[in-house]
Amino acid sequence: MTERECDHYDEYDDLKRRRVIWAFLGLIGVAAFAVFLVWAILHPHGPRFVLQDVTINEFNITQPNYLTLNLQVTVSSRNPNDKIGIFYDRLDIYASYRYQEVTIARLLPTTYQGHKEVTVWSPVLIGTAVPVAPYLSPSLNEDGIAGLVLLNIKIDGRVRWKVGSWVSGGYRLHVNCPAFISYPRQLVGGAGPAMKYQLVQRCAVDV
Repeated sequence: MTERECDHYDEYDDLKRRRVIWAFLGLIGVAAFAVFLVWAILHPHGPRFVLQDVTINEFNITQPNYLTLNLQVTVSSRNPNDKIGIFYDRLDIYASYRYQEVTIARLLPTTYQGHKEVTVWSPVLIGTAVPVAPYLSPSLNEDGIAGLVLLNIKIDGRVRWKVGSWVSGGYRLHVNCPAFISYPRQLVGGAGPAMKYQLVQRCAVDV
């Protein structure tokens, strides 16, 4: 085979490879456009979370900066979409005080939420003698004396969307439910009857 014939075959093989690559990229582009088109037509909305109530069983502040919590929360989630289902693959719920986690994270059950459906969870959140950051000690003491505290019930997890038989990849979910609690002074010392607060507080949701 002459050198010219070899060059011809090399050019032909190179042209075939480029055609295969462009065809593959074209298929990816068509698939991405189809997904985007379906997404745009369906107008998906993230789930809506509401903190229904908080029951405080114990709220104990001990010196110098330790916090003991035992509370039960009721959180509901509603799927506002009429054509999209939601998979909750993993949800961790915990209480936070001024951006610091003060209870052990509880894992909520894996759930599928159909169109317009509502799911309700009522976990118990516990933190025993949790050391609060030293710079928060003054705020913690002031809250204890005043009998008022702002807790944030937070949920971190992953969700997937379902349209027909198609299921999306996972998306991170962050939920923040502020709970401004006024509790009896006897609970500050860790004793006394449990107190339940009906809040019906809308939560901030980021997907």
